[in-house]
Amino acid sequence: MRLEVDRLVAGYGNVEVLHGISIAVNQGEQVGLFGPNGHGKTTLLRAVSGLIRPRAGTITFGGERLSTLSPGQIIDRGLVHVPQGNTLFPRMTVLENLMLGAYSSRAWPERRASLANVFALFPKLEQRQQQLCRTLSGGERQMVSIGIGLMGLPSLLMLDEPTLGLAPKIKDELAQAISEIVASGVTMLVVDQDIELLLEVCQRLYFVENGEVSLETQEGAQIDRRQILEMYFGTASR
Repeated sequence: MRLEVDRLVAGYGNVEVLHGISIAVNQGEQVGLFGPNGHGKTTLLRAVSGLIRPRAGTITFGGERLSTLSPGQIIDRGLVHVPQGNTLFPRMTVLENLMLGAYSSRAWPERRASLANVFALFPKLEQRQQQLCRTLSGGERQMVSIGIGLMGLPSLLMLDEPTLGLAPKIKDELAQAISEIVASGVTMLVVDQDIELLLEVCQRLYFVENGEVSLETQEGAQIDRRQILEMYFGTASR
């Protein structure tokens, strides 16, 4: 199903963060969002998943407007958001946290098959399934977070900074796992600071700056890595 965000305005209190931003993700597509911190990427994902309400503009998924739906109802539609940071229940086990991801009516009947798929993707989690999440490393907690998202049987999976703050080796493991999720055909919207990761797994990119889209790469077009790096860092990597 297609996600379409059209001229979305959103923010917090008296602060407007998104100023009429528009993006789209087609079914079967992987799209990346990048740009400076604090310029609206996380706010966009929070608005799409129903955690904050739009002030103007529309968000539709499969042709249905999402603004009147609760976050739980949005998950029931198959739109699953894996937020930035450690949002696990620390005193619950890995397995208990994962099973919470399958609580929706569409995902619960498939929970055993979904769990097997998560363990195949992240073998470490199967080994640690009875371990409390507070005892895990940062990389392992991120694996659990992505696993929870997959337990929801996403039609569209949104990942917010999945590799943020991780050591290079763990980053590479997660990048490989994300590539495997992409290969399975899951539609995906990914926010990350790692431009090389986005260039590897995404078909199109949006550069978000000051709450608006400053650049959109076209589907099927050759992505100019030099231009992307110059926009992000101010100068091309050599």
